[in-house]
Amino acid sequence: MPVDSTLQDAINRHINAELYSSYLYLSMSTYCDSIDLPGFAHWMRIQSEEEYTHAMKFVDYLQDRDSRVTLLPIEQPPVEYDSVEDVMRQTLAHEQHVSVLINDLYGVAVRASDYASQIMLQWFITEQVEEEKTARDVIAALEMVKGRSDALLLLDREMGARPAASPIATDVAA
Repeated sequence: MPVDSTLQDAINRHINAELYSSYLYLSMSTYCDSIDLPGFAHWMRIQSEEEYTHAMKFVDYLQDRDSRVTLLPIEQPPVEYDSVEDVMRQTLAHEQHVSVLINDLYGVAVRASDYASQIMLQWFITEQVEEEKTARDVIAALEMVKGRSDALLLLDREMGARPAASPIATDVAA
């Protein structure tokens, strides 16, 4: 059964938000590379891939529900940042924004009495808790190493150890 048209439109807007997130983190990755922090660049590239995967989960969900996917233009993300700390603070702010978007989307699903969508969105709600915590943890680590380039290089190495994102999965429980 197709998704209610209001919910379908909201999910399509959210697909755009997830694709923007992917684009934003790719921009942050290239910035980190430009300031010789390859570990942070690697971490942000994987974050970009993860956000793309999230967008594809929404695409697959609409298609599975025999609903129409409508792709919208993706806004250009910032390309310059003040520092790697600025990158991570903007990452946290962005993830908090996405949490609000997911919660709003859940509200649309509730108002539409679309229980399948509510269940699907619960995975994303949990994911956002993890995303915000991870960003806060990295910010805390950066605050601890502030002004110590040797410690920043060790943190950069740790960030570079993040495993690659798994292949795009269509199962939201993955």
